[in-house]
Amino acid sequence: MHTGGVVIDDGWLRVLGSGSAEVPRRVDEWNGLGGVRRCDLGLLVADDVVGGFFCWFESPRTIHYLAPDTLEWEDLKLGYTDWLRWCFGEGLADFYRELRWEGWQTEVRCLPGDRGMHISPPLFTEGPTIVERSRRPVPVDELWSLALDVRAQLRAVADDTEA
Repeated sequence: MHTGGVVIDDGWLRVLGSGSAEVPRRVDEWNGLGGVRRCDLGLLVADDVVGGFFCWFESPRTIHYLAPDTLEWEDLKLGYTDWLRWCFGEGLADFYRELRWEGWQTEVRCLPGDRGMHISPPLFTEGPTIVERSRRPVPVDELWSLALDVRAQLRAVADDTEA
């Protein structure tokens, strides 16, 4: 038996599997297994609608979260099974408290599983509260590429500053 993917919390969080209508990205294809890896740190296993990504790191073998408000990998200090249990528990609402807005369920519920919200100005910048920011649906691939590009640019600036 295969699981196409799991949609959690009105579609806020999408755990990848073998692909389905609700979660059309297959975990193997999304990660580029057998070819060019999408993430050299480990296996991308889930994402959320605001551009956060969950990766099962190769070392340490725990789930990390690429937070859209910091663009840093945060070690959740959970193995995959414990993390999956956590996804279905009460902690999810608290984890996302600062990234949700009133009425998010209505906006998110109708999004396809391969789309997320591009938020402007980006969450990693100072600015208005999330409810006051512009939000529009874009492919998750675009959110991933944007996060990597901006992370690389910020690291280059930091490296230049230190030199």
